[in-house]
Amino acid sequence: MGRQGYRLLMQLGFFLLQNPFLNNFFTGRIYQGPLKRICTPGLNCYSCPAAAVSCPMGAMQLFFSGVRYHISLYVTGFLLTVGVVFGRFICGYLCPMGLLQDLLYRIKSPKLIVRLRLLKYVKYGVLLIFVIILPIVVRNALSGLGHPWFCAYICPVGTIFGAVPLLAANDFLRDLIGMQFAIKITIAATIVILSVFIIRIFCRVLCPLGAIYGILNKVSIVHVKHDAHTCTDCGQCATACHIKIEPMAQPNAPECYRCGRCVSACEPKALQINLSPKAR
Repeated sequence: MGRQGYRLLMQLGFFLLQNPFLNNFFTGRIYQGPLKRICTPGLNCYSCPAAAVSCPMGAMQLFFSGVRYHISLYVTGFLLTVGVVFGRFICGYLCPMGLLQDLLYRIKSPKLIVRLRLLKYVKYGVLLIFVIILPIVVRNALSGLGHPWFCAYICPVGTIFGAVPLLAANDFLRDLIGMQFAIKITIAATIVILSVFIIRIFCRVLCPLGAIYGILNKVSIVHVKHDAHTCTDCGQCATACHIKIEPMAQPNAPECYRCGRCVSACEPKALQINLSPKAR
């Protein structure tokens, strides 16, 4: 089994660790026990029936909307700590939405290996506008509270892992479907389809959590190390990279989620995923 096979096993293991209540997919219930006070490092929707933990993006929006002021330092400290230690390694190994996209990309079809030059910046706008600004600025006139805009109108994780199984299991919820769900299911379906042809399209374009970890990628302890003395400039690492990063020039680019394809392709072993801050 190669590096990608082991990575897939790790992704599946962490998915089950974060979502142990699989029977809830059939009963249409949501676990609401004490574990839901804990944030997971990846996008794992609170409303997913199987979920044991909460999503940090959802928690962050609750803070900015004024619903839960006491979680601010916890969520901020958690994300910064995880980001400084792991960077986008979280995206490549621990995130359920990353797992889904990787499985979809394994479907045999023509593949589009594209750089997404400008689109890759959209996720930073999503983070700033939908996660921070709108929940703070747009308030309900009666309650004075904001709204979790990213979760409500964009997040495909909540749609795929939460809304769809809940609607399938609960008749009364289907009667409440409106335009808001139509928008979200359209976004989710588009991402699912595109993920068959373009690797990690959601992570690269829309994910605000990926934006946070991407900013911290260059300083994270888990990083890709390039040994210029060993490197032969053969270019095999760049060819192996499905998101069109130049691993020799920018081994810790904000878009790199540490999949390890470049490391496996490097015959001189000039690239390695390193976990030692001293060797950085």
